[in-house]
Amino acid sequence: MIGVDALPEGLQARPLTLTDSAAVAAVMTAAEIAILGRALIDESYIVADWSRPSFDITSSTVGVFDGDDLLGYAEVNGTARGDAAVHPDHLGRGIGSALARWMQAAARAQGQTEVGMPVPQGSPGERLLLDLGYHRRWTSWVLTLPGDREIAAQPLPDGYALRSAGEDDLEPAYHVVEDAFLEWSVRDKQPYADWLAGITGHPAYEPWNLQVVADPSGAVVAAAHVTLDDDGVAGFVDKIAVRADQRGKGLARVLLAAAFAETRAHGASRSELSTDSRTGALDLYLGVGMEIDSTWVNYGIAL
Repeated sequence: MIGVDALPEGLQARPLTLTDSAAVAAVMTAAEIAILGRALIDESYIVADWSRPSFDITSSTVGVFDGDDLLGYAEVNGTARGDAAVHPDHLGRGIGSALARWMQAAARAQGQTEVGMPVPQGSPGERLLLDLGYHRRWTSWVLTLPGDREIAAQPLPDGYALRSAGEDDLEPAYHVVEDAFLEWSVRDKQPYADWLAGITGHPAYEPWNLQVVADPSGAVVAAAHVTLDDDGVAGFVDKIAVRADQRGKGLARVLLAAAFAETRAHGASRSELSTDSRTGALDLYLGVGMEIDSTWVNYGIAL
């Protein structure tokens, strides 16, 4: 285990387990409410992410505790990628700096050459990372479609079909999504089992959560993964992708309209998604009536 150095007196650190997911979600929720005025995280996403077959929770996570109370946590979760949060009641004690040092050591031990994380723009987390010498990598946005707005149903090109994913659609959808994301992200292709853990492995998965478009030959050429938050209030488009040779046909708009219609049909009053400056998709979402809810900045540091 990689230790967390220079913690305030009386605090302890240990690797996390799946049973700590609720405590991690509570810390992240408190931090987001303090900064953004509302929470974005759901425990179900943490559970699904940590349940990926390739993810070693013991070596890739750490929590800082005062007795049984979790005050902060950090994880290294993919190529040059991590996350961390400190409960707002315990900012200014050096916990965030200690967790940042742990993230660097953990990533270095995994053979990484860089590690970073997203933080809300203007937040204490952003100030900390800048003070620690991190550099800006990209900007991301959380967008919301207000409850009094909807995306009009989009027509499909002749011969194309939209449907909820069946068993035979899962692996083709995986290739469409991963290949599209790898056009602008620098990482290896995610193993299929890891990708599936975030789809069918999501604690609340239902077939309508994955929508696909098939071309006239029956091949899956576009896909969108959508979920409801733990309270059922917001529908969130987690992934959306169109195969490179099928772009320009309006398939992304078809999937967006279908995804948000499905979440509202299942009780959601708000629709959300996130995108970042590497994708060039911001104008698409603004163009269908979505609004920027919060802005995040991803910072990294060479190891």
